[in-house]
Amino acid sequence: MKSGVSGTERGTILLVEDNPDDAFMVTRALQQAGASQPVFHVQNGEEAVDYLSGKPPYDDRAKYPLPALVLLDLKMPRLSGFEVLTWLQTRAELSDIPVVVLTGSVRSEDRKEAEKRGAVGYQVKPVAFSDLVEIVRQVDARWLGGSEPENR
Repeated sequence: MKSGVSGTERGTILLVEDNPDDAFMVTRALQQAGASQPVFHVQNGEEAVDYLSGKPPYDDRAKYPLPALVLLDLKMPRLSGFEVLTWLQTRAELSDIPVVVLTGSVRSEDRKEAEKRGAVGYQVKPVAFSDLVEIVRQVDARWLGGSEPENR
């Protein structure tokens, strides 16, 4: 798994989230945290697989580049986050894209299963926006090569 990308090669973020309110909050938190990467949002695991495999309408890599990071919810329709992680394990060409689970699940079994299936991080969605911004800062610093989080 890739531990981070540097400088101008920081790439894009693929946000896989079925709840539009959560997707909006994560996108706002990324902006607030100073993450400058473009964010592509898909609403379920099936769309994530289509995006990552370059199926239409995501077949134009100039418009829909492979992400430098995937932020993945677990509980979604069509394909769950677990199923997306399992699919990714079968794709050697995508193995260097880190996946951080961003979920409402506090179950230790879910954390263990996500890590077993290749997730490099597991974050529980907070209620407070400021907590979400801090999580995003940590993700940016660790997996996207951003500056280390500061105490603000």
